[in-house]
Amino acid sequence: MERVPVLKIGDILLVSIQIDMEDQVALQLQEDLAERIVATGVHGVIIDISALDIVDSFVGRTIAAIASVSRVLDAETVVVGMRPAVAITLVELGLSLPGVRTALNVELGIALLGRRETVTIDGDDEPADDGSDPAAVHTS
Repeated sequence: MERVPVLKIGDILLVSIQIDMEDQVALQLQEDLAERIVATGVHGVIIDISALDIVDSFVGRTIAAIASVSRVLDAETVVVGMRPAVAITLVELGLSLPGVRTALNVELGIALLGRRETVTIDGDDEPADDGSDPAAVHTS
């Protein structure tokens, strides 16, 4: 049985699916990723599906399950390289992929995982200014 390689790049695991995702391969990928997240302590997983022409409902559910398992293990999942036909198929199948963020390519996926959440005060969306950032502009 073929396996999908999982590469570690900094604090991210990168999975580039270059083969047809048969059911057993998808299940093995889910297991492999969970083990690698625990072994490496990464906080991000990028799944590159740019080589996939078709994603069926089982593969779509497996991607959603991978994201759920990753989240439980303190890692966020980003799917990159989704072709328009794949996106349309997922929507037509009613698969919303909860917990899965998307980006157009690997570079944007890495940037998305690298963003830090902002701290909000009293519900506004501006980052808190505690005076610790010397590059911040302070107005009085």
